[in-house]
Amino acid sequence: MSQSYNRGLIEDFSRWREFEAGMWAWIFHKFTGWVLIGYLFTHIAVLSTAIPAADGATMMFQGSQTDVFTGTIVSLEGLLLVRLLEVGLLAVAVFHMLNGTRLLLVDLGVGLEAQDKSFYASLILTGAITVASVPTFIAGAF
Repeated sequence: MSQSYNRGLIEDFSRWREFEAGMWAWIFHKFTGWVLIGYLFTHIAVLSTAIPAADGATMMFQGSQTDVFTGTIVSLEGLLLVRLLEVGLLAVAVFHMLNGTRLLLVDLGVGLEAQDKSFYASLILTGAITVASVPTFIAGAF
């Protein structure tokens, strides 16, 4: 007969302190994957505003006549909140890509001994790429 394992209470929220790098990598990878899926659907919803533009529909934007799609995108890009969300999207996409590459290499047997170090390296590289790109994203908002 198999022995039962006490996994603890589900309500025991202090267990997150026991997580090691592998568990955090799994949690962050799943979270970033869901964020990217959510962004995909949001992106499709925003781009669906281009449907009226296919018929040549126009709108007045900043005193000039422009198509609906261009007016929508330009007005959204002018908001600081949208620029900050784009920086967040970059961070999510870069981490998901780097961690996915790390997982692929681990599955191939490369770097099995250094999984923790490679996870921390992907976090540091994500942070460096994101911080380096902030001026580019924020430049047009002011």
